Amino acid sequence: MAVTDEKQTNYGRRIFWLGVFVIVLCAGYTAGWYYLAGAFEKSARQTIAKMNSNGVSADCENPVARGFPFRLGLYCDRVSFSDPAEAVGFTAGEFRSAGQIYDPFRFVAELDGPAMVDTPGSGALNLDWDIMRASVRWAEPLPERVSLEGGNVAASLVTGKQLGTVGDFQAHLRPNGQDLDIATSFDNLIVDPSRVDGRKLPPLSGQTDLTIDNGVGLVGTGIQNLRGQSGTIREASLFSGPKTGLTISGPFSIGEDGLIDADLKITVRNPNGLSTVLAVAFPENSDEIIAGVSALSFMGNAPSLPLTIKKGRANISFVKLGNIPPL
Repeated sequence: MAVTDEKQTNYGRRIFWLGVFVIVLCAGYTAGWYYLAGAFEKSARQTIAKMNSNGVSADCENPVARGFPFRLGLYCDRVSFSDPAEAVGFTAGEFRSAGQIYDPFRFVAELDGPAMVDTPGSGALNLDWDIMRASVRWAEPLPERVSLEGGNVAASLVTGKQLGTVGDFQAHLRPNGQDLDIATSFDNLIVDPSRVDGRKLPPLSGQTDLTIDNGVGLVGTGIQNLRGQSGTIREASLFSGPKTGLTISGPFSIGEDGLIDADLKITVRNPNGLSTVLAVAFPENSDEIIAGVSALSFMGNAPSLPLTIKKGRANISFVKLGNIPPL
């Protein structure tokens, strides 16, 4: 009996000290998480304060760190940014971000609409969406990958005039050595007829996959324009259906004067179907479109032609298409 009682006593002590260890571990983890959360909130406020200088106004209303126990992220009731010198402004709804404690280099974030965006090129726009999500994997000197995803996005002018909607879009960016890989895609893009002279364009989808040479240095110095840059388009597609549309690929460069030079290949998918779509969109030129595009059907269901651009002058084979203005 004494031996049995001693074993039970030792077993009970082990359970007791295991419980104590678990309690201390949980208490230490909790204290550490809240310490990091406090430091995170302080750092966020300091960063926002530094941004507010030289006329720039940035705000993250009520920044709070959340995500206990396994996440840590910043939440804001509303975000805004304004730089009058650059004629840039942005306001949107609630902002939420989070990173896993066990994977601190990857962050995800969500932003609620509606939003107002003001840029020199497009003017003031109203945007709204069902989903707007981004993810970043941190690294030096640039993140390993940046991704943006949106769903059911609608755009309009501040006057209320509709621009269009897109059912889904994605954008991905990653360094590739000193180059920069960019990939985008969109689906069910509907352009309001008022934006294209009353023309009825079908729902559009498309994707791009390209590389900007020395793009890492370009991002590091701040992207002002693409003049003096070059790259390769692996694919740039625009479709009005699953098998009807255009695909372009090939190298390009942009001179210091903004004029494009490129040696591209353009592939027409389903020429007969494409001619029907274009004839509906441009009824005043329907006869020429049907005659010209349909002639490509004799070359197969996906004929390819060389598209060359020299100093902004575009040609398909020996046919002059016109001039592209400087970028």
